[in-house]
Amino acid sequence: MTTQQHDWHWLDHRGTVSLSDLSRASGLTAQELEELVEYGAIAPMAPEQAEQHFSAECVVPLRAAVRLRVAYDLDMFTVVLLMDGLRRIEVLTQRITVLESMVPHAGSAMPMAVQEFIDISSGHARS
Repeated sequence: MTTQQHDWHWLDHRGTVSLSDLSRASGLTAQELEELVEYGAIAPMAPEQAEQHFSAECVVPLRAAVRLRVAYDLDMFTVVLLMDGLRRIEVLTQRITVLESMVPHAGSAMPMAVQEFIDISSGHARS
């Protein structure tokens, strides 16, 4: 598998990834990943198995947290906090997308409170 194909593989949240693949994808050692397991930031899908496998959905937030760790010289506990925050942002972003899909299209009658909420959440100021 080429590097580009390898990167696309992580976008499939239904897949699983081995400890060694997760180490390679994140840039963390197996010991550092074990520390994240102990903190509860990532969890093996079947902890009783000898070879640990994880949900592929942890790869993207883990990589983002590791980039911040390197950039700001952060410890592993802070990586755990970052991963939690990144997951929450992802959930909230998905909820906003769902809510926005329920709002009628521009030009149709929209309650003023809904329009103000959309303007505030999208960063547009009303004039």
